[in-house]
Amino acid sequence: MGLLDRIFGPSKPKVQPTHLDDENFDAEVLQSDLPVVVDFWSPSCGPCKTLEPIIVGLATDFAGQVKVAEANTQENARAAARFGVRATPTVLYFKGGKVVERVVGFRGSLYHREIIETDLLADGAA
Repeated sequence: MGLLDRIFGPSKPKVQPTHLDDENFDAEVLQSDLPVVVDFWSPSCGPCKTLEPIIVGLATDFAGQVKVAEANTQENARAAARFGVRATPTVLYFKGGKVVERVVGFRGSLYHREIIETDLLADGAA
C-alpha cells in the first residue's frame, strides 16, 4: 500500500465508459434507468483526448449512480445528427431519456461534476 493509499484510502478500479453505437444508443441512453452522460468525440480532436481521462474519472466516481458513455461521431453519425452534435467534444446529459444539459468544447472535471450533481442527481432536478 502506497503513501497516497494510506492517506486517502485505496483507489477505486477505473470504470470505462459504455461504448455507444447507432444500434445501442436508445437502449443504453434513452431507456436507461440511470441518468446518462454521453461524450461525443472524434479521433482527430485534440480537446477530446484531453477530456478522455476526465470522462473515465466520472465513470469511476459515479458508478452505480450515473451511466457514463462515449460515442465516436465518425462511426455514429446518426446519433450525433439526431442530437445536433456539430462539434467535438460535445457532452450531453440525459435524465429520463431527455437532454437536460449540453456542453460543447473542453471543460474541466469540476465543471462536469457540478452538472452531474445539480442536474442529474439532485432531488427534483429535470
